[in-house]
Amino acid sequence: MNIINTSAGILSVFEQGGFDLAKWEEYIDTYVPGAKELCLADRDECIAAGYSWEGDYLPVLNAVMQNAEQREEVIRSFFSVTDHLEQRILDRFGRTLEVDVIVYLGLCNGAGWVTTINGKTVVLLGIEKIMELNWQDTDNMTGLIVHELGHVYQAQYGVLHREFKQLEDHFLWQLFTEGIAMVFEQEIVGDPEYYHQDVNGWKLWCDQNAELIRQSFHNDIRHMTKENQRYFGDWVRFEGYGDTGYYLGTRFVRFMMETNDLDRIIKYSVEEVRKSFEQFMQIHL
Repeated sequence: MNIINTSAGILSVFEQGGFDLAKWEEYIDTYVPGAKELCLADRDECIAAGYSWEGDYLPVLNAVMQNAEQREEVIRSFFSVTDHLEQRILDRFGRTLEVDVIVYLGLCNGAGWVTTINGKTVVLLGIEKIMELNWQDTDNMTGLIVHELGHVYQAQYGVLHREFKQLEDHFLWQLFTEGIAMVFEQEIVGDPEYYHQDVNGWKLWCDQNAELIRQSFHNDIRHMTKENQRYFGDWVRFEGYGDTGYYLGTRFVRFMMETNDLDRIIKYSVEEVRKSFEQFMQIHL
């Protein structure tokens, strides 16, 4: 695992007090060769969908230059979370990850983005989006970095992506894989009760309403779509709370770990996950 900090070149991107796309292209080609085309294609897709370069992108990008204190906190948290991280993964799982973890200035492509560049798996951490979302503290950075590495771990040592015949299986698989990543995160932190989402009583509410979350997900999944699902993503709410699918997924995977090892579970087929979920629905939470 390689930890890459490109912050030394970030201010070179700004010319006369503002973001300069040509200078950004020089910066990205220097620090993250191969990422330019990905970032530009993603930006163009968003603009085609109705976002504005001047109204939506430039204010977020210029804020990186204007807010030095917040920018520096992102870098401090990045180093805090990644310090000895590879050794902690090795100590817990006995394996290392073939991945580059990169903090960089993107084009609002996402706070955390797992992708492939030049045939290598990379976790791209967009400093501009982290700052916009106010996620620069260590808990949020843990969620961004270690959680995404949980997905990388499943991809490298199990199966992360599968084909589905029905949409119901897609959401069950999402529950499963997000649960795997959350458990990975907990194992690296060393606390099975740790959730980086636990702000303003979030975990307490989830614990008290675990049965409601489980039964609702079970009932919803038969007619769930990307438009109406209410469990995954910070833009949706279940009973006023976000990320409840991550909570439920964690409980689900912890249930499976009562009878099987995580390294076996990450290789499960869709059928095995479906059978395990049926069993999970029978227990008392």
